[in-house]
Amino acid sequence: MSKPALYYATLSPPSRAVMLTAKAIGLELELRPINLLKGEHLTPEFLKLNPQHTIPTLIDGDATIIDSHAICAYLVEKYGKEHESLYPKDLVKRANVDARLHLDSGHLFARLRFLYEPVLYFGSTDCSVDKIAYVQKCYEILEGFLKDQTYLCGNELTIADFCCVATVTSGNDVAHIDEFKFPKVHAWLKKLSELPYYKATNEEGAEELKALFKAKLAENRSK
Repeated sequence: MSKPALYYATLSPPSRAVMLTAKAIGLELELRPINLLKGEHLTPEFLKLNPQHTIPTLIDGDATIIDSHAICAYLVEKYGKEHESLYPKDLVKRANVDARLHLDSGHLFARLRFLYEPVLYFGSTDCSVDKIAYVQKCYEILEGFLKDQTYLCGNELTIADFCCVATVTSGNDVAHIDEFKFPKVHAWLKKLSELPYYKATNEEGAEELKALFKAKLAENRSK
């Protein structure tokens, strides 16, 4: 049986969330890199696969699945039967995971994109205090969820942790996380960083994105 194929970029937090999920369930993917800065996600060929022109995009047999959150859930359901806790079948537990996934898509990633995208793609020089503070407001939410538990949905790791950590670690240089104000968030980040596949799957790509953002911001401001 052929491997599921993932169109991805290491710069992309959602791509890294999917790859973290695949690593957690021991699934090997056929990785197909997409260069976002060169617009490879906007080619006619890619638009046929995904009219929303987003990555990651998963091809599994005849199925095409877009959106990292949907892909993570799909992979656990189909290939991670021994790792059910990552996306529990219990309705209440699953609803809590879904809620944190929506937190990532609607707030964490949306606010990071609001800060990063104009600089990376449109020559903006705006890295203003209000944009940074808008990202940091999300840390207060995460701190609240982590108050009495290890992970975002309790004391077991879920795909919500993968999706949120990929986003948070992609912006925490610019939108700094105060360790005294958000000790639980710091503890959560440390816990996830200890996963054996974390460094190569998430940390390296996150550092690459942060370095690119800083370089593009400096370049834009020098013009």
